[in-house]
Amino acid sequence: MNRRNYRTSRKGGYIFTTKKHPEKGIMSTALGIISIISIAAAVYLSYRNAGAAVTQYGAAVFLVTLFSLAGLVLGILSRMEKDRYYLFSYLGIGFNVVVLAMISIILYAGAYGV
Repeated sequence: MNRRNYRTSRKGGYIFTTKKHPEKGIMSTALGIISIISIAAAVYLSYRNAGAAVTQYGAAVFLVTLFSLAGLVLGILSRMEKDRYYLFSYLGIGFNVVVLAMISIILYAGAYGV
C-alpha cells in the first residue's frame, strides 16, 4: 500500500460530538480560582501587618471556606454527568481541595502556634 492509496482510503479526519463542558464544572473552577486569590490576599495582608490579622480577613476566609465547599460540591456533581468533558470538573475539584487544605493549615498553625 503506497502513500497515495493510504490517503484516499481513510475516512474524513473530523469527529463530530455533542460533548460539552458542564456549567457546574466551570462554576466550580471559577469559585476555586476566586478562593485561591482571596486566601492569598488575606495571608499577604496579614503578613504585611506583622502577623496581626484583622477581623475582616477572618470573615473573608470564612466566606472563602463556604465558596470552596460549594465549589467542591459543584465539581463532584459535574463529574457525575454523563457524556461531558471533565477538564473543568477536575480543575474545580483540585482548586477547591487545595483551598480547603490551605485553610486547614492556617487553622492548625493558629491553634498550635506553629
